Amino acid sequence: MPYGSRLAAMMTRRIGRECVYTPSARLALYLALRRWCRPGGRVLMSPVNDDVILFVVLAAGLRPVQAPVSQWDGNIDPAAVPDSTWRDIDAVLTTNLYGLPDRVVELRRRCDQLGIPLIEDVAHAIGTHVDGRPIGTFGTAAAFSLSKHVAAMAGGFLAVDGTRARRELELLRDDLLTPRRLRDDLATTLRPLARSTVRTLRLVRPAWRTMQRLGLLERDDFRMALHAPRLAGSARHAPSLAAYEPWVRVDLHGFRSRHGALVRGQLELRMALLDGDLARRRAGVSLLSGTTWATPALRERTSQEGPPSLFRVPLLVHDRDALVERLVDHGVVAGYIYDPPLDDYAGAEFVEPSPSPAAARWFASHTLPADPLVARRIMGALTKEKATPAHPPMTAQLPEPDPDPTTTPPTPLGQ
Repeated sequence: MPYGSRLAAMMTRRIGRECVYTPSARLALYLALRRWCRPGGRVLMSPVNDDVILFVVLAAGLRPVQAPVSQWDGNIDPAAVPDSTWRDIDAVLTTNLYGLPDRVVELRRRCDQLGIPLIEDVAHAIGTHVDGRPIGTFGTAAAFSLSKHVAAMAGGFLAVDGTRARRELELLRDDLLTPRRLRDDLATTLRPLARSTVRTLRLVRPAWRTMQRLGLLERDDFRMALHAPRLAGSARHAPSLAAYEPWVRVDLHGFRSRHGALVRGQLELRMALLDGDLARRRAGVSLLSGTTWATPALRERTSQEGPPSLFRVPLLVHDRDALVERLVDHGVVAGYIYDPPLDDYAGAEFVEPSPSPAAARWFASHTLPADPLVARRIMGALTKEKATPAHPPMTAQLPEPDPDPTTTPPTPLGQ
């Protein structure tokens, strides 16, 4: 029986596609890029993305091409991508940032016209739907994460069409897995429980400050250190996951460790809780979308279709960086901030810069990702800090979605 087949079967039943179980979404994404992209190919992607994803693309021997993005969600704006770029790319990688869906219908159409693969990064978007279909069913392949939802902190899937593709990917995955170690399995199993205990006992602030003082955090800022000379040297070995492992493993050192029965059993239990997790997220999104910090696009979607089950709610605020630091004193640690955009972070040596970087820079520097599972705590903290909503500049060039003229956006709640 293939490794992780029970977990893969659970995911297959959920989305209706063949699934390969992986220890992480980043390994799933690497499998997809190696399977459908030739080394040296050019991959269109959003610059508002996790730096780990940039390094996964580089590890696959590919050139990241940074796309213009929407100011409202940080995802690729297909209409703003120049025709010359469309003609010169070999694949498209979505983000579905914070669970807000990419324009997958348009991207699928473009990829079909060009005869290139659409790879969906669905790490944030379990439970997100477009036109009644779950995200993860539009692309040639889709990489899912369990570490984001149900507090699993491990586990992923690659969803594909067809038994043959699944079997080929299982063989490739098995070649990349590192041996299981009992110590690692115990740590992976206990880490979610420890984090839950810290939150329940309201120890977030002292725990986070202690980790900062002891230097236990792998990042000194929102982005990890680039180490450009070393990174440039790794290109000689690409495609190679091992050559890029110092970057790809950040925040998840066991990203390709073979999970034993202990970890897989816990993940099966947590997957059974997924629908409840998504329901609680929708309730939190409903609260946060009614605040003055929410984007008009999110308010509009929530009013028309009901609240989506987002992994994080992108709130737009002034003085975001200072606010992030002050929120720790309220027991709120804001993660998943992708600033600066990848082209500013890595430079033209490692990526092809976006032809229109302004929207990505503005969105990345003003977005505060809010966990909908602690919506009331975040709303209360932002109210006490007198957080000011941010509005995009150049509204003539970057049009705001038309709001319902009969309604007035609600003010923030302080409970």
